[in-house]
Amino acid sequence: MSLAIEEARRALEHGDVPIGAIVVIDGEVVAGRHNERELSDDPTAHAELLAVRDAAAAIGSWRLGGATVVVTLEPCPMCAGALHQSRIDRLVFGAVDPKAGACGSLYNLGSDPRLNHEFEVVHGVMADECAALLSEFFTARRA
Repeated sequence: MSLAIEEARRALEHGDVPIGAIVVIDGEVVAGRHNERELSDDPTAHAELLAVRDAAAAIGSWRLGGATVVVTLEPCPMCAGALHQSRIDRLVFGAVDPKAGACGSLYNLGSDPRLNHEFEVVHGVMADECAALLSEFFTARRA
């Protein structure tokens, strides 16, 4: 999670919400990204999506079986859907997102038996640090 937090801080350099994600396969970090919506004017440029794309390119397959995605904030429905579609094994996230979270808060796309793939969800890892980064960002933005 420390690596994901470092990645999240990079988003601050271009005014994006500080969310970071890394993808780990066989104990090795194969991708790490942060939000780039403001930087690229792309509504889909969430940290998780960018990291999953990079990981797929790195291993040469869209199937990310065996992968763990670590992200500072609970994924939204779009990102949770991408994690499902990429067939990851595990998601680890820090802060919960009660307004848009799709891995336990509002929905649980990782553990829905109606879907053709499920992945393990571990939440609350370094949650206070992840939440503080977001709180500080939005407090400064409102000021």
